[in-house]
Amino acid sequence: MLWLRGLIFTLLVPSVVGGYVPHLFAGGRGLQGGWWQLGWCPVAAGTFVYVLCLLDFLRSGGTPSIFFLGPLNLLLGDAPPGIVRDGLYRVSRNPMYIGVITAVFGQAVIYASSRIAWYGVFLCGWFHLVVVAIEEPHLRKKNGESYKEYCRRVPRWFGVTR
Repeated sequence: MLWLRGLIFTLLVPSVVGGYVPHLFAGGRGLQGGWWQLGWCPVAAGTFVYVLCLLDFLRSGGTPSIFFLGPLNLLLGDAPPGIVRDGLYRVSRNPMYIGVITAVFGQAVIYASSRIAWYGVFLCGWFHLVVVAIEEPHLRKKNGESYKEYCRRVPRWFGVTR
């Protein structure tokens, strides 16, 4: 059941935010040829990062569900009982967000779309705000000193400590 909930979460959240919305911002613009096709590299890398993170969550006994959605968690599953520290979470506290952003910017290249690029910039700011204002306070309250120690060791994003 956990795997099914992880799949449902993937289809409803990162697939929409990182795939469907950029497609809408493309505005019917077709994929660009030539060098623009290099955009598939960040799309593939971002997707790979997301899948690795999802697997880490599932192995930890939960899904990357959004804790404040309440009743929807019956469908999406619950967060793992503890902090996910394996895999990419050893080098970044938020690699899943990084994966989604990477895929979005890859699509900006594939479609040669400044609208998708600006959407990616917006997502960077939005994700940072959600992490700092909502997720981190929740995890500090839930996990106490264990989370504070994790924050001291592992940067919020990639190579950038608080």
